[in-house]
Amino acid sequence: MTRSFHWLGGIAFAWLGLAAHAGAQDVPKFTQFAEKVYAGTSAPLRLATQDDREFATRLREGAKRPVNFAGHHILTTWGCGAECLGGAVIDARTGAVAWLPYSVCCWGEGEPFYFRKDSRLVVLSGVLNEESPKGAHFFEFTNGEFKHLTSRASDGTILSGIPAPAK
Repeated sequence: MTRSFHWLGGIAFAWLGLAAHAGAQDVPKFTQFAEKVYAGTSAPLRLATQDDREFATRLREGAKRPVNFAGHHILTTWGCGAECLGGAVIDARTGAVAWLPYSVCCWGEGEPFYFRKDSRLVVLSGVLNEESPKGAHFFEFTNGEFKHLTSRASDGTILSGIPAPAK
């Protein structure tokens, strides 16, 4: 966990620094999406959809972990191919599952996912669904859904051509 936090800070700092250096508009910051962290017992996992049931083992493993995202959620990931990761978010208070809107591949140095337990912001770093331009893709997670905020290249310029989320 500490390793992930240090990587998170390092890569977020790098992306934010590059964007500022390039004179681009400000990128979202974790503190802008602050959440109070839930410290209670996790609710039983709810496997409501066919996808939930197909990935029940992975979701059950993830649900055993402590809250690590957006105040009262557990973000869990797993491989979906060579250099590809996908995953889901489990609500520790209700047991509900929300799927990440994209798989991530080709992230290169650093980590493919950057997030904090006290923030609704998540950064998917790399190529989304093996289709998008490579970069840092910023999303806000609220009410069980991911909202795309912006995507940036490593030099801070705004990226376009983001594919529609997987269903």
